[in-house]
Amino acid sequence: MSAFTEYFRSYQGGDEEQEEFRKIHSCPELMACIQETGFLPLLESGIEGYCAESLMGEECRFTEFPDGSWEWPLWQWKGSVLREGDCVYGKFFAGKAGFISRAWWPDFYNWRRSRNPKPEEGSIEDVLLSTLRKNGSMIARELRAACGFTGAKMRSRFDGYINRLQMACYVVTEDFVYPTDKHGREYGFGWSLLTTPEHLLGAEACRCERSPEESHQRMADHLTRLLPQATEKQIQRLLK
Repeated sequence: MSAFTEYFRSYQGGDEEQEEFRKIHSCPELMACIQETGFLPLLESGIEGYCAESLMGEECRFTEFPDGSWEWPLWQWKGSVLREGDCVYGKFFAGKAGFISRAWWPDFYNWRRSRNPKPEEGSIEDVLLSTLRKNGSMIARELRAACGFTGAKMRSRFDGYINRLQMACYVVTEDFVYPTDKHGREYGFGWSLLTTPEHLLGAEACRCERSPEESHQRMADHLTRLLPQATEKQIQRLLK
């Protein structure tokens, strides 16, 4: 059992020095944690301690400086994790973002797709997906403009549709694209580069030989072992 899994299993408290040792202090450690846990929400998940943010070492937490600039290693690692970490990222957990290892992705995809039929032809979701599939991948704001979400309050409507498509495993985040200043330096929180899981991973990587119900039970059993402090309701909320 890795230190990361042991951290989840003993989150109720203990020696502070030992707890800090179990925290994540580098991008490779974050990638290893995702592979070990299989499912890792980025921020607060509703289960105490179960998110990447809670696992960060003190030096990796969000820091704001007097001049208004900031540093947040966890946020800055996301792109590297998506490119190198053998995982999938999107708003998968009750509308909140998180990582799923490729080993567990077929089961997650299998279960969520079974609960969310293909969007009806001609619907807004269908238009968004068709546009995205035609282009392979698109920055969120480009997809929004291409599909006519350009008026007042249209961004929040667009975000709502994309969030639902991510929860249903029709859309994932491929990477993050950052604007640059006049000196060529990246800044800001970055723009999501959206795509479909089939385009990102290939159709074969999304296939699962189990029934949706078998996939669901397999994931629930895994999370129950990983998070003994969580209630059944909390685990089901992550998977629903």
